[in-house]
Amino acid sequence: MSKFTLRFAAVGLAALFCTAPALAADPPPPPGGAAILSWTLDQQKYGYRNMEKLNPAHVVKRGDHVRALPVARTAIDPTWTWQGQPQTLAGYMAQMRTSGVLVLHDGEIILERYGLDRGPQDRWTSFSVAKSVTATLVGAAVKDGYIKSLDDPVTAYIPQLKGSAYEGVSVRHLITMTSGVKWNEDYTDPNSDVAKVGFSTDEAGVNPVVSYMRKLPRESAPGAKFVYKTGETDLVGILVSNAVGKPLSTYLSEKIWAPFGMEQDAIWMDDIAGHERGGCCMSMTLRDYARLGQFTLEGGKAGGVQVVPDGWMADATAEHVKFPAGSGVETGYGYFWWLIPHGYAAEGIFGQEVIIYPKEKLVIAINSAWPVASDPKLWAAQAAFAEAVRAAVR
Repeated sequence: MSKFTLRFAAVGLAALFCTAPALAADPPPPPGGAAILSWTLDQQKYGYRNMEKLNPAHVVKRGDHVRALPVARTAIDPTWTWQGQPQTLAGYMAQMRTSGVLVLHDGEIILERYGLDRGPQDRWTSFSVAKSVTATLVGAAVKDGYIKSLDDPVTAYIPQLKGSAYEGVSVRHLITMTSGVKWNEDYTDPNSDVAKVGFSTDEAGVNPVVSYMRKLPRESAPGAKFVYKTGETDLVGILVSNAVGKPLSTYLSEKIWAPFGMEQDAIWMDDIAGHERGGCCMSMTLRDYARLGQFTLEGGKAGGVQVVPDGWMADATAEHVKFPAGSGVETGYGYFWWLIPHGYAAEGIFGQEVIIYPKEKLVIAINSAWPVASDPKLWAAQAAFAEAVRAAVR
């Protein structure tokens, strides 16, 4: 990894609880589809807040009550050193193009800040944070008896995968990214699998994601190799909706969004067949990102009801895949959850993250508009900020 030093301007730290300034005039709407991977900053600032205006989407309906997020009596004002340079929250947000940071400690807000013309009522896209939501819906479907076992074959729930490289692949293999099917997740390559999956139809009556995925070759035995595959999380979304017999957005509303008390409807982007993409692009407010983290921290209960099986969250965030030492910020992988030192996280490209530190009862929600989809140096800088927050409450 190349040496990386963040140099922040010396700016004063504004009030920790504030609303954003008035929104600037919106630019022309940016293009949707795979073009999202190459948006400019102005296009990101508009597009990430308005995904439902650019692509078809389902609504995840909120319920009749909102779970309060009390403001703690004591706020935190983290400062830290990164690569030998002193850091402040204001400088970090400016350098990292952050649209929002919210920290809950024991369910109370100890820090809330906005940037990039965003305010508390503005949604922001999640990108792959949605994967962790989809995995949680797998747990709900297991609890409800729609999915009998994680060791069931994928073809039992998506019969159109029979005869493909997904023969012999289990639900567990999919949610740990260990199917053994070959895949290219290069966000900079317009011909990569991640750029092409779900955006064309060439088989009538077959979901375009399923159609694309069932043509892929196998490269290793199921369970033998971890390869990050957004297309397979889209498959898991289809698997869940097939199993429960309703759209993902409806099931999510019924199981979590309404009973837990999310403050706004969420938006879930569709594929071209009109099915929510299990691997991408839910949009919600910053506070609802934090509530989502709080839901997992509390073991998967909503409205006093256990939504996922007892012990599911511990199992979902256990080390089902271990990464080699020094391979990055993350130490391993669970059920569409990244494992990090002292906790676990849902992560999305361009700097979206919900971090949970169970021991400290801490949730950190971060939304950003990074200039590149993913860079180990940026993730390391974000991890250093998260550790500074964790240190501030210990």
